[in-house]
Amino acid sequence: MSLTLPRLTARVPPSPDRERVSLSATESRLEPPAPTAYRFTHISHSTQSVSDTRRRQQSMVTLPAELARAAPAYVRWLRNLVRESELWLLFVAVVLGLFAGGATHLLQEASFKAHEWLFGVRFGERLSSEPYVPLWRLIWLPVGGLVLGGLTLLWKRRRPAAIVDPVEANALRGGQMSLIDSLFLTAQTLISNGFGASVGLEAAYAQIGAGAASAAGIKLQARRSDLRILTGAGAGAAIAAAFGAPLTGAFYAFELIVGSYTVANVAPIVGASLAGYLMGQALGGPPNLIEAQGVNLGPEDYLICAGLGVIAAGAGVIVMRMVNLVEVQTNRGLPRWLQPAFGGLVVAAIAAFSPEVLASGHGALERHLATMATLKALAIIFVLKAVASAVSLGSGFRGGLFFASLFLGALLGQIYWIVLNLMGVHSLPDSTVTALVGMAAMAAGIVGGPLTMSFLVLETTGDFPLAGATLAAALVCSIMVREFFGYSFSTWRFHLRGETIRSAHDIGRIRSLTAGSMMRKNVPTAPAAMTVAEFRRRFPLGSTQRVIVTDEQEHYYGLVLTADAYAASVDAEKPVADLARQCGASLRPAADIRTVMAAFEKSGGDELAVTDPDGKVLGLVTETYAARRYAEELEKTRQELTGES
Repeated sequence: MSLTLPRLTARVPPSPDRERVSLSATESRLEPPAPTAYRFTHISHSTQSVSDTRRRQQSMVTLPAELARAAPAYVRWLRNLVRESELWLLFVAVVLGLFAGGATHLLQEASFKAHEWLFGVRFGERLSSEPYVPLWRLIWLPVGGLVLGGLTLLWKRRRPAAIVDPVEANALRGGQMSLIDSLFLTAQTLISNGFGASVGLEAAYAQIGAGAASAAGIKLQARRSDLRILTGAGAGAAIAAAFGAPLTGAFYAFELIVGSYTVANVAPIVGASLAGYLMGQALGGPPNLIEAQGVNLGPEDYLICAGLGVIAAGAGVIVMRMVNLVEVQTNRGLPRWLQPAFGGLVVAAIAAFSPEVLASGHGALERHLATMATLKALAIIFVLKAVASAVSLGSGFRGGLFFASLFLGALLGQIYWIVLNLMGVHSLPDSTVTALVGMAAMAAGIVGGPLTMSFLVLETTGDFPLAGATLAAALVCSIMVREFFGYSFSTWRFHLRGETIRSAHDIGRIRSLTAGSMMRKNVPTAPAAMTVAEFRRRFPLGSTQRVIVTDEQEHYYGLVLTADAYAASVDAEKPVADLARQCGASLRPAADIRTVMAAFEKSGGDELAVTDPDGKVLGLVTETYAARRYAEELEKTRQELTGES
């Protein structure tokens, strides 16, 4: 079908601070700014289908001459293709997935080499599976803490801002991440894990995959929704390569990084995860580790597994609280650069008793799934690993609790099985079932993502009935943690920093709707002592609807409607302050849209003044305009979820 489209004309603004695009077509409309603050225009046609309309609109882009000169020709060509076709967005995601898979393999190999050189681990073995580590080699833990503390101190002097991780990037920043910051955080995590701290590399995998994907998306001037998808795809591909589980990687991106599963994001994220998995396998990545075929579970077994989910929720909350407790205590007595070294000494002391607490715990997990320890030994190892992980993270080592939660959950599942047998409950076939269920349940409580952890069990065992029981326990654990604690570990860390993020769902667009961004400036003002007669002379009927009244220090006093001043019953000699409304009710520029709407409801007025902390008037926001902007942003979010935007 051929269409005759209106011609677009654009002019380059004289100043980058005042970018505008002029259009000769009446059907055209302005899109929100792209990540680098350039604006694009596109047109629509009512006779096309939603999908065709969206892609045709986005292909009719007129780029400013400055942007055209800044990007190489091949980048401009690929940018247009990505914005024109979902197939090209899928292609970019797959390429980024291949990169993430390769980067994940390199990080794994670097960690193995560090453990070989520093701790004498034999080729093909894992540090946490070593039966004994010489005491003199454990000195590398505080040495690594000193190295990490010194590098972090130097880095903070040049880049004091906190490093943005994929969850925060997608929740608040539209998927934008710094590649330089991501590389440094990856290096921090590699140093922490390589020197034996009780942390996993999964945070590094996700960070480098998402950071590279975000950088590529920014380079291609991807739309906000596409950039968030690419960021999630990069992280998911890295996790898929790390575990040899493409569905696990995909749902890690859906649940933890993007925050939703939609028609628009399924193909790029699944494609990237498959690409990351295939690259990891081609480079020698991990195969399926566990054989648990033929597990027969009855209805009562699902209830038993759900009970394990409840216990895992309580244990997960305790571990997360422990990390915060260690962080608070170390901050009180030690400078930040010295804290990792102190944490290294504590972990070294624990490792002298049980080397299973070192690094991620892959080797220890494999050994415990293959053999059965006593109840006392399992309980001791569980406590030591939980303390070592909390001390490592709380003292400043970088990493995450992803694999630690899997290991702890497996230990908890075996403890649960032994206790059930001591109580005379012999329903479940063996301890491997409860170990796998506990592994996924506790990880779902700490990390989040019950489907992610259930698919991890499914892909590593190939057992569907077991995956069903795992999903039941993971859902119970996740619900319990959210109900009584409210956060996963990543969002709990944001909460401690003062953020209110509970997931990676995009709230950055709504947060950008602040009173300062919506206010109308240059609102007429009048002193509170001015008489009504003088007010009438200065503000004739029809000149303005309202005037802001200020006191002697030019602080906000209230609002006066012009019509009120012209009422026949009003004494012309009385001060205009007597007619003021909304006295004392004002907004701060940083107030978000929810705060603004709540203030309108509380005050009962149709407009509110915006003031600085000193009470100086900055502008005015009307309820009608704020409600319209709120509805527009909610509609944009809905369109992104349904793939219409």
